[in-house]
Amino acid sequence: MTAAPARTPDEPGATGPDGAARAVPAEARQLLRVLGALLREDVAGLRTRTTLLHRADGPWLRLATGPGHALLLPVREDGFQSTWAARSPLLRREPGGGDLTTCESVLAALAGLAAPEDASGYAAFAEECRSDLAARHLHAATRDTVLTRLTNSHGPRPAHWHGHAGTLAHDTLAARTDHPVHPVPRGRKGLGERELRSYAPEFHPRFALRWLSLPAELVTSSPATDAPATDGIATGPAAHTGAASGPAPRTGPDATPRTGPGTFTAAGGVRLHDGWPTPAELGLPAGHHEGHVLLPVHPLTAAGHLHDALARTGLARHAILAERPLLDAVPTLSMRTVALVGRPDTHLKLPLATATLGLLNRRTVTPGSLRDGAAGQLLLAGVLRREPRFAGRVLLADETCYAHAGHELLAVLRRTMPAGLDDAVVLPLAALLAPAPDGRPVIGHLADRFHGGDRIALADAVLTLLLDWQTTLFGHGIALESHQQNISLVLGGGTEGPRLLLKDNDGPRVHTRRLAEAWGCAEPTGEGLGFTDRRICVTEDGPLADLFTAITVHLCAGSLAFGLAAHGAAPLDRLLGLIRDRLTEAIDRTAAVRPDAAAVLRARVLDAPELPVKAMVTAGTLLTKARSGAADINKHYTTGPNYLLRKA
Repeated sequence: MTAAPARTPDEPGATGPDGAARAVPAEARQLLRVLGALLREDVAGLRTRTTLLHRADGPWLRLATGPGHALLLPVREDGFQSTWAARSPLLRREPGGGDLTTCESVLAALAGLAAPEDASGYAAFAEECRSDLAARHLHAATRDTVLTRLTNSHGPRPAHWHGHAGTLAHDTLAARTDHPVHPVPRGRKGLGERELRSYAPEFHPRFALRWLSLPAELVTSSPATDAPATDGIATGPAAHTGAASGPAPRTGPDATPRTGPGTFTAAGGVRLHDGWPTPAELGLPAGHHEGHVLLPVHPLTAAGHLHDALARTGLARHAILAERPLLDAVPTLSMRTVALVGRPDTHLKLPLATATLGLLNRRTVTPGSLRDGAAGQLLLAGVLRREPRFAGRVLLADETCYAHAGHELLAVLRRTMPAGLDDAVVLPLAALLAPAPDGRPVIGHLADRFHGGDRIALADAVLTLLLDWQTTLFGHGIALESHQQNISLVLGGGTEGPRLLLKDNDGPRVHTRRLAEAWGCAEPTGEGLGFTDRRICVTEDGPLADLFTAITVHLCAGSLAFGLAAHGAAPLDRLLGLIRDRLTEAIDRTAAVRPDAAAVLRARVLDAPELPVKAMVTAGTLLTKARSGAADINKHYTTGPNYLLRKA
């Protein structure tokens, strides 16, 4: 019988080492995060239209709202993406001194200062806050049960949760932690307690998939090859469809092997349908397999918006949803992606009609994103061929096997994780600071096993490789949206030092001229690289530098440093100095071969007085794209202080 997991000091009902109550109610902790985000993103002018006041209890920011009226926010110094953060969970009205102490009341007050056309965005964000709070209470109520389930299945020590099956346990821990930027990350639009318990990664559930049968000629597949084009650029996947109106199949190295109706084979030999149930096992009519394709469907989609998707595409009369669910799966950290039970190296990315980290951040899977992800993988493979020092140290998931029926809810990506990691520990960077079952951060357990208990030595090794790789990519004209959830750390397994595992490479920014210079070829087009999203390929450094900073520096490196400091691992200035030193070394290496690219990073990251910061609430919920001007809600920025300039 496994003992109940230890509680961590910041959980409701927890106490500090002296036994004194240290808990802050979940509502108050949420409001602190929300106020901090609103301040960082300058909502209603909280950052740029306020006056700093010094009072006996500390600093306040005063926002004038009319003659003789104001809203006041108590603040403290922050430094991570914002100069100030909320000090107390309240917004105070003047005159009268009435305190607003709930997210609803704060947002209502700020909505009164906004343009009328933005009112719906504030209401939507208030709903996100309610959903997040409900999820937090559910997490607290189920914590012991879930962690006991993990320890019973994998053991009590996360540093010994091996292979891709162990990754799923680490995903559960990571799903119960907060996002470094978004203040209310735990809710999911339209999903209640029953749906979360049944399908969300923080509960580590197991469920069977649903299956949709469609005529093969109505399904498009675009597996890719890693064969380079003659100009040295790895070309993207060619689209293939059996429909008469679709593009003709290409021939040559990019042609897709077809082994029968609806059977699609990726370059690595993995077939889309390998290991899937047969029509007979699903109870479909005899002979139904002839000329038909089976697509897996997430149970939430099957029970919800699938009918509408089929109706909108005109496929309703051609499709059959099998009544019998088959093939058990477990959700990964990205809820829409599931790993197959018994084959945890096989992931299926299945669209969901929900949203996380913002109302506009929908969890569907567009056909174009499938092709872009495969093209991004091939581009990275091209870099690895040209940078042999990363061989075996940077690993890529295979995302070249997928299919869709022309709708964002009728799609599947079959991701194959790298082989040979059964004895390694593989976990997302987001899990490093997550509390383990004994209450200690996971990074402490990993340091005990791999670095003699030295958490800073482990962090140093990770940062050295991470910054070297991402800076090298920048020299090739590439910046990735490889944030802390889709870049994984690989430790052990017979290899000295850390390795990185990358997946979900469908949202990069590519400076085509710089790529051509690095690869010694003609400047490619986005289409030539295989990308469908016209925003990916750019002709200037700004979009790459912004993405590099917001993702690699803030979400991967900076959040780790500030988190380790909060856990008492080392003084913050020492940890930030470590990031600066390793980034400087990486930029110096890049300067030897790509001096122009290195100069950009030095000017826009190391020495810049301010750095770009993701404005996730503004772009994701509060404002429409037309109002925010965000071409991409995940790449819309405000600014914050450059903590890399801090002196120890």
